[in-house]
Amino acid sequence: MRRPAASLRRPLALAVLLIAGLLGTPTAAGSTSHVTPTAAGAPPAAEYTPRVALIGTASTDGHFRPVGVTPAAGSTSRVSPTAAGAPPTAAFAPRVTPIGAASAGGRPGGAPGAVGHFVPIGSASAEAGYVARTGAPAAPAASGRLSPDGRRRGLCVDTPLRLTADRPLQTGASGRIEVHRADGTVADAIDLADPRSYHRTIGDAVSDTGVLHSFAYHPVLVDGNTATIRLHHRLDYGRTYYVTVDPEVFPGFPGIQDPATWRFRTRAAPPRTGSRRLTVAANGRGDFCTVQGAIDFVPEGNTRPVLIDVRPGTYQEIDYVRADRPHLTVRGAGRDRTVIEYDNNNRLNGDTALAGSTDPADVCPRQVLPGHDTFNCWRSLFGVEADDFRLRDITLRNTTPYGGSQAEAFRGNADRITLRRVTLESFQDTLRLQGRGFVTDSLIAGDVDFVWGTGSVFVRRTELRSLHGGYVTQARNDAAHPGYVFVDDRLTRGPEAPDASVYLGRVDPTVYPASQVVFVRTAMDAHVRPDGWQLNNAGCDKAPDVRFWEYGSTDLAGRPLDTGARLPCSRRLTDAEAAWWSDPANVLGGWRPR
Repeated sequence: MRRPAASLRRPLALAVLLIAGLLGTPTAAGSTSHVTPTAAGAPPAAEYTPRVALIGTASTDGHFRPVGVTPAAGSTSRVSPTAAGAPPTAAFAPRVTPIGAASAGGRPGGAPGAVGHFVPIGSASAEAGYVARTGAPAAPAASGRLSPDGRRRGLCVDTPLRLTADRPLQTGASGRIEVHRADGTVADAIDLADPRSYHRTIGDAVSDTGVLHSFAYHPVLVDGNTATIRLHHRLDYGRTYYVTVDPEVFPGFPGIQDPATWRFRTRAAPPRTGSRRLTVAANGRGDFCTVQGAIDFVPEGNTRPVLIDVRPGTYQEIDYVRADRPHLTVRGAGRDRTVIEYDNNNRLNGDTALAGSTDPADVCPRQVLPGHDTFNCWRSLFGVEADDFRLRDITLRNTTPYGGSQAEAFRGNADRITLRRVTLESFQDTLRLQGRGFVTDSLIAGDVDFVWGTGSVFVRRTELRSLHGGYVTQARNDAAHPGYVFVDDRLTRGPEAPDASVYLGRVDPTVYPASQVVFVRTAMDAHVRPDGWQLNNAGCDKAPDVRFWEYGSTDLAGRPLDTGARLPCSRRLTDAEAAWWSDPANVLGGWRPR
C-alpha cells in the first residue's frame, strides 16, 4: 500500500503517539475497518477485526481525509494498517461523515464483543480525527485541554497549570505531577501521597526568628472538569518545560507521559529592574499570572511607590507582603471584575493547624499581642506586614465555609494601610487591622467579630453586612491609641441574620480595658440588638474605660433610632464630640490618607 508523503510522516507519527498515549489503543498489523454512516446525525455501524486506528490527520493525496472539508452522510470509508507501527492508509469515497461516538448497542444484531466505539481526539469538532476501538462497549477514554500549551510562548514564570477533561475530575490519593526541563531534569514535583507536597513558601514570609515559613496549601484544586495545579515555586525565565501526570493523580484519566504532549516555554526575561508599574493577568498576558508573583518581584528594602495592576479575573491564591516591601498599591479592575479567593483559615494555617508546634519557622513575626498572636498571622487570604500599603478596586473572598474557623480576608499588621473601594468577604474575622488604617467606600461581610484588631482605624461610607447573628466589631486597642471609628456607614444583613441578632461590638474588659468603638451617623437595620453592646466576663462596673459610643444612629430609611436600651456604660456623643471624631486625622494621629 502507498505510504504518506515524506513531509507528512512526522505529523502522522505524532498523531499515532498521541492516540496511543491518551487512549491506550495500539494498532495491530493486518487489521481492517469498514465504517458506514447510516443517515445524517446517526451513529455509524461498525465491524472490525481487532484494534484499528482511524487517524483524522489529512494528506492531500487521498490517503487521509483533509481537515477542513465538511463531509456529508452516505459516504463510506475503508482503513487498513500497513505494517506494525506504520500509519494506516485510507481510501475514501467523497465526503466521509465522521460521527462522534458509536452507539452503545452498535449495529443491529451485532454481538457486544464485536461492537466498535469511536472517540474524538483533541477537540470535539466535526473535523477531529477518530479512533475505532473494539471489545465490549465502554465509556470514552479521557481526553483533555491543557494550559499552557505549546502554541503559546513567552509565558509567565508563575503560571498555574490547568487540565480540562471531557468529564468531571477528582484527585486520587497518590501519583505525581512533574514539571521537567527540556533535558528531562525535574524542576518541580507534586506527589499526592507525600505530605510535604502540600506546603510551600509564600512571599518569602519569615518567622520572628527570621526562618522561612512554609504555608499549607492545595497543590491541586478541582472544579468540575478542570484541575488547577499550583507549583511550589516560580519557574525560570527563558526555558522550555514539559509536564507529566501519573494516571493515579486523576482516577479515570489515563495520565500524560509523552514529553511532547504538554509542553511550553517561559518568556525570555523579567520586567525591567526598578519597574514602578507591574501587571498581573490571569490569561498570561501580563508581567505575571499571580498577584504574589508581582509582589515577589518588588525588591527587598523598596523605597519607591510601586503599582501592581491586576486585570479582570479570579485569582485563587494566598498573598503575603513582607515588612521589607513597603509602598505597594494593588489595584484591581473593579470589585465585580477582579477577585482574589482562597480558603485559608485557622485550621489550615493558624492556631488549630499549628497547635503544639515547636518549629521556629511557625512563630509569627511582629506580634502585637505576644502569646495570643503566636500562629494566627498565617491564616489570612491576604496578609500585609509592610507599611504604606494600598488596596483598591478589588474583591478579596475567603472561601472558608460557614463555621470553618477564623479566616481573615485581609490582615494588615503595619502602619498606614488604605483600603478603597474593596469588597472583603468571609464569616469570622473578615478584616483585621493592627496599626493605623483607613477604609472607605467599601463592603465588609461576615458574622463574628468581622472587623477587629488592635489598630486605630477610620471606616467611612462603607457597608458592614452581617451574614448571621454575631458581632460586628471587637476592638483591642490600648489606652494610648484610638480604636475603631465608623462614620457615615450602613449596617446591613443577609437573609440568615434575624432581627435583634447582632451586637455592634463586644470585648472582655478584663483583658482589653480601653477598647473603643464609635459609630457616627450610622444607618442600621433591625438585626442590630436593642442593647447594642456586649461585655464578656464582666459587667459595666469592671469596664470604666471601655468606650462604646454612638451619635445620630438611624434605621436604613434615615429615621432616628431609639438607643435608650443600649448597654448602660455605652453613651451618646455630643455634637462637638461627633464632629471631632468625624475627622480622620484626629483618629489616625495626624495622618490624612489620600
